[in-house]
Amino acid sequence: MGNADRNESDVMFILLGFSDYPDLQIPLFLVFLVIYIITVVGNLGMIIIIRINPKLHTPMYFFLSHLSFLDFCYSTITTPKLLEILVVEDRSISFVPCITQYSFAVMCVVTEVFLLAVMAYDRFVAICNPLLYIVVMSQKRCVLMMTGVYTWGIFSTSVFVYSLLIRSFAGINVINNFLCEYSAIISVSISDNYVIQIIFFILANFNTFFTLAIVLTSYFFIFITILKMNSASGRYKAFSTCASHLTGVTIFFGTILFLYCVPSSKGSWLLVRVSTVFYTVVIPMLNPLIYSLRNKDVKETIKKLIELPIKWCSG
Repeated sequence: MGNADRNESDVMFILLGFSDYPDLQIPLFLVFLVIYIITVVGNLGMIIIIRINPKLHTPMYFFLSHLSFLDFCYSTITTPKLLEILVVEDRSISFVPCITQYSFAVMCVVTEVFLLAVMAYDRFVAICNPLLYIVVMSQKRCVLMMTGVYTWGIFSTSVFVYSLLIRSFAGINVINNFLCEYSAIISVSISDNYVIQIIFFILANFNTFFTLAIVLTSYFFIFITILKMNSASGRYKAFSTCASHLTGVTIFFGTILFLYCVPSSKGSWLLVRVSTVFYTVVIPMLNPLIYSLRNKDVKETIKKLIELPIKWCSG
C-alpha cells in the first residue's frame, strides 16, 4: 500500500526529449507544431468529408473514418507534451499524468494495429469475393468488427497499465524520450521486472504479428487474384483500390518492426527517439494525405468545400 501511495504522490519522471540538442529546440518546436496542425486538420477533415459525401458511405471509408479518429487522438495525446518540453525548462511529469498519457497512447496504437488488419480483410473481400462483398461486409458486421477492435484495444491497455501500476519507483526517474513509453518506464522501476517484461513481450508480439499475419495473408490472396485478371485495366483498378492502405500498412508496421529491432543501448537512444517521432507524430499526419491524394471522390469533396466559402463571398 505504501508503494501505491508513493507512486501517486512522490514519483516524478523527467522527460529528456531532445534536450541534448539545445540549438534545435525552437526549430524542432516549429516543425512539430506545423506537423500537428496538419495532422489535426487532415484527420478531422477526413472524418467530415466521409460524413458529408454519400459516395464514401462504404465499409472501407467507415473504417478509414475510425483510422482518422485514432490518428487524431494519438497525435493529440503525444504531440502537445512534446511541444511543451521543447520550450520549457521543467520537463517533469508526475506519475498519474505519465501513466494516463501512456494508457491512452497504447490504446490508440493497439486499436489501430487491429483496425489496419480489418481494413486488409475488407480489401481482400472486395477484390477476391466482389459478388459477396455487400453481404460479407454488411453494416452490422462492420460495427461488430469495430466493437471487437476497440474492446481488444481496451483489454490490452488494461493489462499493460496494470503491470505498471503494481511496480515501485524511486522519487525522481529520468526517461530518455519525449513521452511516457512502456519500456522506458519499466527500465526505471525498482521492482523485479522479469515476469512483467515476459507478459508485455508476449502480448505486444501477439498484437503485432497476429495482425501482420492477417495483413500479409490478405494481400497474398489479393495479389494472386490481381495476377489472374486478364485485362491490364482491371489489374490496375483492383490494385489502386488497395494501394493507399498497403502504403499506410507498410509505413506503420515497418516503423513498429524497426523499433523492435533497435537494441536498447545508450548509443541507440537518438535512433529510438527519432523513430518514435516518426511513429507518433509523422505517421498520423501521413495517413489522411495517403488516403486522400489517391481518391477522386475525396479530392472532389475537398474542392467543393474550398469553393463553398468563395461562392458565399461572391454571392
